[in-house]
Amino acid sequence: MRIFSSLLAAAALAATAASAAPSTDDRGEARLAEAIKGRLAGKPVDCISLRSISSTEIIDRAAILYRSGSRLYVNRPEAGSPLHRGDILVTKTSGSQLCSIDTVRLLDSSTRFERGFVSLGKFIPYTRPRG
Repeated sequence: MRIFSSLLAAAALAATAASAAPSTDDRGEARLAEAIKGRLAGKPVDCISLRSISSTEIIDRAAILYRSGSRLYVNRPEAGSPLHRGDILVTKTSGSQLCSIDTVRLLDSSTRFERGFVSLGKFIPYTRPRG
């Protein structure tokens, strides 16, 4: 009986710890909030110039962050597979812009196998306030 009550107490403690730990979604949202901290959101746009993009970062289960000079564009995909930080984005466009109607294939970074895709949403620009 003592062993059973010890196991029950351990299971309850583990469940409490698991519920207190932030979920992957929460951690992604926190990382995104940190990335745009101190910036102001602009009017969402349908397309951004591919030439102006200097880097791309995946925020786990939250968004794709595109850097263009001092401006950040946040894209929350409309549909598709969950985003993972280690994914490789494979973008095929028909022009010089990346648009909200485009889809992006996701490759696993370790195996290079296709893991899914996302359909892009609108791009929200974030800039630092002048002053």
